[in-house]
Amino acid sequence: MARVKVHVFLKPGVLDVQGKAVEGALHGLGWAGVANARVGKLIEFDLDGVGDPAAEAKKMCEQLLANTVIESYRVEVA
Repeated sequence: MARVKVHVFLKPGVLDVQGKAVEGALHGLGWAGVANARVGKLIEFDLDGVGDPAAEAKKMCEQLLANTVIESYRVEVA
């Protein structure tokens, strides 16, 4: 059984409204040095019964987990 982590973020150049909100809030709390905040998502799951968990996770990303028009993803398998 493999433990899979999929990190999904908006592609560079796509406006990250949540990231801007987090950045503004951090500035308001005194962390003026924060810049270019981006908010993404982490999806973790166990995957069993496949020969190549990374390839299967990539298929999942392409079909469901990431909107590949505006998002990029990275797969980690442990």
